[in-house]
Amino acid sequence: MTILVVGASGTLGRQVVRRALDEGYTVRCLVRSPKKAAFLREWGAELVGGNLCQPESLPPALVGVTAVIDAATCRPTDSLSIKQVDWYGKVALIQAAKAAGVERFIFFSFLDADKYPNVPLMEIKRCTELFLAEADMNYTILRLCGFMQGLISQYAIPILDGQAVWVTGESSPIAYMDTQDIAKFAICALSVPETEKQTFPIVGSRAWSADEIINLCERLSGRDARITRMPINLLRTMRRFSRFFQWGWNVADRLAFTEVLANGQPLNASMDEVYKTFGLNPQETTTLESYLQEYFSRILKKLKELDYEKTKTKKQTQKKTPFKKS
Repeated sequence: MTILVVGASGTLGRQVVRRALDEGYTVRCLVRSPKKAAFLREWGAELVGGNLCQPESLPPALVGVTAVIDAATCRPTDSLSIKQVDWYGKVALIQAAKAAGVERFIFFSFLDADKYPNVPLMEIKRCTELFLAEADMNYTILRLCGFMQGLISQYAIPILDGQAVWVTGESSPIAYMDTQDIAKFAICALSVPETEKQTFPIVGSRAWSADEIINLCERLSGRDARITRMPINLLRTMRRFSRFFQWGWNVADRLAFTEVLANGQPLNASMDEVYKTFGLNPQETTTLESYLQEYFSRILKKLKELDYEKTKTKKQTQKKTPFKKS
């Protein structure tokens, strides 16, 4: 089976590629910059140039493809808008996949997207789900709510560096999941008939609030966090201001999404039936505690090694100097 992974160089996409290769699949990656995605070729994947916003580039990439796993999304720094990438681009991809006779389509959506019609990214995800369901393909929709990987830059690094940790509004408890585990579900869906034309929540073992994550990071790092709280009304003002400028549209849309994470409503769902359907063991899913514990153990060990080398070099330099202070 040949799989086309879209968004293959991203945080989630690269884990999908890694898992698919480990499972023995032939993997092709649609990339805008083959140079930046060279590491995927080194892993054993095939790279094909293409762009969701250039529909004519999609049919050649889909030749001989059995399944598509779509992990692409617009980044805040992209020159293109969320609507261009996550709506028009995805519609073009789905249409091209159907025309090419692709047998399976795995799409990553967002949990509770139907509850936020005024948030552009959430509404686009909901509409894409409907479009995919109406395309008469063997799809599987996986609804996510947060990556553990994102917590490193948001909480862990600022705490280690003594920088401010920003908390907005009333923090929504979120059931974060490791992208490696999400990739496991995506690849597993390809071989489980019961997942065809179905939608599943894919979330972590429990929901964590911002304060709980900060407390956990403080305990694991042995350092105190400097917390700065941003009122949600200030966030809304920033979003309205950004909408006045075309360059700020992506920023405004992302700020609107941030409000979803700051309204106090938990993002979580039961996974009992999901694990049964996919035939996976929940005990093998990474917990947030173990994920952060491993991160801090590696970083703190590295910092101790660097400090030791620095002290050793300083002592050697002092021994070699022929002059003494008078």
